[in-house]
Amino acid sequence: MKPSRPLIIAAITVALSSFIAMPVTAADSPVPAKNETVVKNELPNVAILATGGTIASKGAGALSLTDYGVGAGKKPVGVQQLIDAVPEIQKFANISGEQVFNIGSSKLSITDWLKLAKRVNELLKDPKVDGIVITHGTDTLEETAYFLNLVTKSNKPVVLVASMRPATALSADGPLNLVNAVALAADKSAKDKGVMVVMNDQISPAFGVTKTNSTNVATFKCPDTGYLGYMQNNVPYFVSIPAKKHTVNSEFDVSALQDLPRVDVNYVVLGSDGKLVDAMVANGAKGIVNAGVGHANMPNDVNKSLASAVKQGVAVVAASRVGSGLITPLGKFTKEGYVTAMMHNPQKARILLMLALTKTQDPKEIQRIFNEY
Repeated sequence: MKPSRPLIIAAITVALSSFIAMPVTAADSPVPAKNETVVKNELPNVAILATGGTIASKGAGALSLTDYGVGAGKKPVGVQQLIDAVPEIQKFANISGEQVFNIGSSKLSITDWLKLAKRVNELLKDPKVDGIVITHGTDTLEETAYFLNLVTKSNKPVVLVASMRPATALSADGPLNLVNAVALAADKSAKDKGVMVVMNDQISPAFGVTKTNSTNVATFKCPDTGYLGYMQNNVPYFVSIPAKKHTVNSEFDVSALQDLPRVDVNYVVLGSDGKLVDAMVANGAKGIVNAGVGHANMPNDVNKSLASAVKQGVAVVAASRVGSGLITPLGKFTKEGYVTAMMHNPQKARILLMLALTKTQDPKEIQRIFNEY
């Protein structure tokens, strides 16, 4: 007697089930074609360049919020320790780390800046690098960010990040700041935004950001420009774009430079005379940024010394110590041959003047640069 049709179908079904349930051996696995690429990880590639600062510092205990680092007998943390301490960053990118230097940002030099800028540009030329995060001290973070904003030759994201509290502190801000920085550098929407700073869930433009408090975690603000956007659940939400020239649109190139022209800052107070200005000229300053009061105002003696400096070939920028606001070109400045700082605070005016002097010494051309950057 022949088996019925239903019995045959049932037997075939059992046989197929047994085959599917069998463990697959290496010999059974499909072998990709010789030239076929097997993609294992499609995450973007982010390079972390470590330079030191509070984010790489240790304190004596959880309540050591301002006494930490080398001065407190603690060695700085290396880049691999930073990466290993925050494994969450691996969710957003494939990470590579490099220790460029490991010092507090108050100790950085022009030579350090040039080294960092050249390395940033070298890495960004690599098509496998999608973005860069730079860990940095807060003391001069805004200056390094603005310098890189003017000399980086790529539209890929470059993000500076720091912390106000050491890694050992209670409620340390470094780990989340680093996660946000990597998430931002890995995000396609961060392209073409210039160099950015991420602190305290805020995305700041290099041009507008400044440190406003010596110890508070909410120290970085953008009094004139506002923030570029915000990080929420490690996702960037942009609300504006930078209008000033930067990165790929910048005319400045430091690839062949070993130094920058010396530019000093003269800080004006009630009763200032011109002796400090005279000393700056005598010591070889090629430019002077005068941090005046109010709308770049200054005592008569300071003005006389600055006017004399211009006649000796020194470029002078009239800025303000106020910290925000626009310094517009007025007759009292232009008649003396001064450039006005526009919306640059003294420390950023110094950076722009140093770079401008690598191109020209013409006050009108330098003013054009201050208007555009």
